[in-house]
Amino acid sequence: MRVVTIEQLKSILASLPDNPRIVASGNFATPNTLLKLANEVIPEFRLHMLNAQVGIPDREGVTYETAFVGEGMRNHPRLNYIPSRLSLLPILYRDHYRPNVVMLHASPPRFDTVSLGTEVNILPSAIEAARAHDGIVIAQSNVRMPYTYGDAQIYENEIDYLIEVDEPLVVKPPTLLNDTAEEIGTRIAALIEDNSTLQLGIGAVPDAVLAGLTNRKGLRIWTEMFSDGVLDLYKVGVLDDEILLTASFVFGSQELYDWLNLNRKVRMMRTERTNDPSQIARQAKMTSINAALEVDLFDQANASHVRGEIYSGFGGSTDFIVGSLHSRGGQSFMALPSWHPKANVSTIVPRLTSNVTSFQHSYVATEYGIAHCFGHSQNEQARNIIEKAAHPSARDELRAKAAEFRLI
Repeated sequence: MRVVTIEQLKSILASLPDNPRIVASGNFATPNTLLKLANEVIPEFRLHMLNAQVGIPDREGVTYETAFVGEGMRNHPRLNYIPSRLSLLPILYRDHYRPNVVMLHASPPRFDTVSLGTEVNILPSAIEAARAHDGIVIAQSNVRMPYTYGDAQIYENEIDYLIEVDEPLVVKPPTLLNDTAEEIGTRIAALIEDNSTLQLGIGAVPDAVLAGLTNRKGLRIWTEMFSDGVLDLYKVGVLDDEILLTASFVFGSQELYDWLNLNRKVRMMRTERTNDPSQIARQAKMTSINAALEVDLFDQANASHVRGEIYSGFGGSTDFIVGSLHSRGGQSFMALPSWHPKANVSTIVPRLTSNVTSFQHSYVATEYGIAHCFGHSQNEQARNIIEKAAHPSARDELRAKAAEFRLI
């Protein structure tokens, strides 16, 4: 690893092949300094990030690639969406979308390593793909990035160039829980037993679920990401103290980042591990909680497209749904409000006309109830979804469609 100045790095970037593919830390760990330099000196490049946020380079000559669309790339004319479950992305980097450059947002060096801190995810596999095919790996070493363990630890000999920066980390604003989210969260929490293993995402419903678990015992965390709700559970002593918290990225408050720093109770792992359905299935009472935009009477969920256009992507939901269903005592929840207030339509629909992101869940959860799905016939599933999950004003129309589909 060679520590370089910004001017030296500009020269290195300017000598890259035409239209290089840059894989960069995504989610909320954007390597802003590195991307700014790339934008200044590389005329054309392909920027590959997961869940990219607003503020990334945006001009003619910069093409976006992603398997999970964030706000920074959503509805963009130069977006190239790549359908893929998150657990399969390392194979894409190895065989199909090989990076010329990997740009990392890392901690300061510690002994002979740096840490990827809050964002591990697909970065280790991207580093391996780059190094196997004459690509380069560049890290911005940020004094504010927490040092985390596990696959987050990258040896100096895996990095070609490093620059030192002082950038504030993005922190998560407090989640505002509305009545609908609180009701859904309370209903899901009531079905989560002691000694369960949890996977939750970002948002009001996951936060509401965690708030309802403060009287449990022996809870475990095996998840793609977590936020401050998990720290709150740790504070009240409901987490299993003998089992490490396993995640692939973290997004939350400064307090959460301070707690993460040099915390050996947290193990940050690469996507191939956290999102491997066979690994997920081995967890005790694995419980996945994911969100959808709409669900139909056949228990098919759309969590990726709006009006036929890509909104996000598969993400890790399909990996965790499958893994949870295979876990002994496991269960998967698909959560959503029963009504879309802006569009003024039911989110429970007769049959999806948009893309199917996942299917076959243990439960569909709305503010009106929990519909039991897996383990029931398709007729019983449809009845449960109508009577337990759908908004009352939509039930008559759904019953009529169910009869037309010969489900009731």
